[in-house]
Amino acid sequence: MNTRMPALYIGHGAPPLLDDPLWSGQLATWAQDLPRPTAVLIVSAHWESAPVSLSASAAPLVYDFGGFAPRYYRMTYATPDATALAQRVAAMMPDGEPVHQHASRGLDHGAWVPLKIMYPDADIPVLQMSLPTQDPYKLLRLGERLRPLRDEGVLIIGSGFLTHGLPFLTEFRIEAKAPGWSTEFDAWAADALARGDVDELAAYRSKAPGMPYAHPTVEHYTPLFITLGAATAADTPGDQKVDGFWMGLSKRSLQVA
Repeated sequence: MNTRMPALYIGHGAPPLLDDPLWSGQLATWAQDLPRPTAVLIVSAHWESAPVSLSASAAPLVYDFGGFAPRYYRMTYATPDATALAQRVAAMMPDGEPVHQHASRGLDHGAWVPLKIMYPDADIPVLQMSLPTQDPYKLLRLGERLRPLRDEGVLIIGSGFLTHGLPFLTEFRIEAKAPGWSTEFDAWAADALARGDVDELAAYRSKAPGMPYAHPTVEHYTPLFITLGAATAADTPGDQKVDGFWMGLSKRSLQVA
């Protein structure tokens, strides 16, 4: 019998996360404490596409970043075939809603960077699903539709960054001081997550301090709602496994049962 997996929302960082002993250590320890998944289904901020699209097994990684050391563009993460999971996910979508099986798209850095740390042996099938909307309630319903996968041993991950105001950062160092808009949004989200207040979290545009600086675009925040939808009950407070800041951005991450 498969173990019921939790669902996660993680900050995925940029490729230099791989060289950060603190954060990479936190992610590695977290993964070691989880039951071993039969597969991973991950929704990254870096693939916005509707209708729902699914990655191709054995496709090369997507190096969707610029300005980093050449070695990051040579990295690989060859995981086992995830075709069976792709077929299962497609079958879970509502009748009449198309699902696009992408023929050549591999994992982007919102998927492979954290997974290289969490599952470095690359011996677990990984399927990436696109982020088809930014509507929190539609994403909650999508996460709820995916929830049964957890009973099949599938680890569902929403991958983003709890704050992501890159245009408003004044320095790019891992240990850079977090600006006020980042700390304020982080504290607001931490409180709402601790209370399981999904409606508060969904009303971030009008209720969250630090907006719009914390999220001038919102694709790094909204994968959270896939995770909350996949929870046994979306309004149950989750376990905030990682906190603190990286380059001034909140790396707060969540595990829900």
